Amino acid sequence: MTAEGPVFGLVGALAAFPRRIAARAVEARGGTLRRGATRGTTHLVLGRKLLVRTPERQIEACVAAGRTAGRTLVSETGFLRLLGLADPAPAGGIPRRQLLDAGLTDPELDLLTLFDAFEHDAGPWSFRDLILARKYARLRRDGAGWSAIARSVHRFGPAGGLAAETLAVGACRGVLVGDAEPDGQLRLDLGAPEDPEELFAAAEAAEAGHRLEAAAALYRRCLALDPGDALAAFNRGNVLRALGNPEEAHREYLRAARLDRGFTEAWFNLASLATARGATATARRHLARALALDPGYADAIYNLAALEFDAGHLDAARGHWTRYLALDPDSAWSRRAARGIAFIDMARAGGRSA
Repeated sequence: MTAEGPVFGLVGALAAFPRRIAARAVEARGGTLRRGATRGTTHLVLGRKLLVRTPERQIEACVAAGRTAGRTLVSETGFLRLLGLADPAPAGGIPRRQLLDAGLTDPELDLLTLFDAFEHDAGPWSFRDLILARKYARLRRDGAGWSAIARSVHRFGPAGGLAAETLAVGACRGVLVGDAEPDGQLRLDLGAPEDPEELFAAAEAAEAGHRLEAAAALYRRCLALDPGDALAAFNRGNVLRALGNPEEAHREYLRAARLDRGFTEAWFNLASLATARGATATARRHLARALALDPGYADAIYNLAALEFDAGHLDAARGHWTRYLALDPDSAWSRRAARGIAFIDMARAGGRSA
């Protein structure tokens, strides 16, 4: 781990133990564990409980976004091994090409590895992993999705033990291990003692489904169980803002920023709310705070330029938009920034000719 310390973003709940235990282990090694991915996230950890309720396409999109952002993607077992909380993987010498030759595609191999369907959480793999790759490829040809395979692995136990088992596709496209029919998808039982991880997943699902009032209530329950959850506060702020309640959204964003001093998006959203109510000086301070945390935050730079432009501070606006264009040279927003710079230059030229 680096001297500055990595920032791990946890997507989905850990199956091994509660997040707070993992957070303490990360902090003891100089890092930070946050829920979800924010701008400062360096590593994205895929908790195995993500498989319980999240559709395959949504998981695939999350993985793709993490790779595009340049984050290191880590499986749950890989995360625990990195922290010294799980035994190292057994010796392996099988290259990636052999697992692909067994019949898996590149994306399937990546996703199954990220959800610990093999002995190894990264290559090189073991001979058992090669056997599993052949079995998984056959299951895929028989119609099982990669997520159904991964779920079945974790119902059975350690992945390596499956190398000696018979795997088949059941009537509902689930995977049968030996003679055991897998359980159905787990559901959130609101009559049982509430689990913050389950509640958070339900809140995210409600938000994604545009059931905003339900999402706000679920995030509120998350915060009642875990008052230190900065992302739950931030997400609740987003939901409340979408519901037309900027005052309460402001309180939630402020709570998120106080809980996590490195939460740049919280300061950015506070600035947006301040701009909307005409509190320009406050918005400028919030944007400056976001940029102090992340000098490359292009959206914050653009909005700061717009504030300075509206205030008549043309030199400052031009400087910020020039900085923005260096970060984002080709987008609709960059074209607006270029037009802003051109307007300022024309105004200057007109002033000199006058």
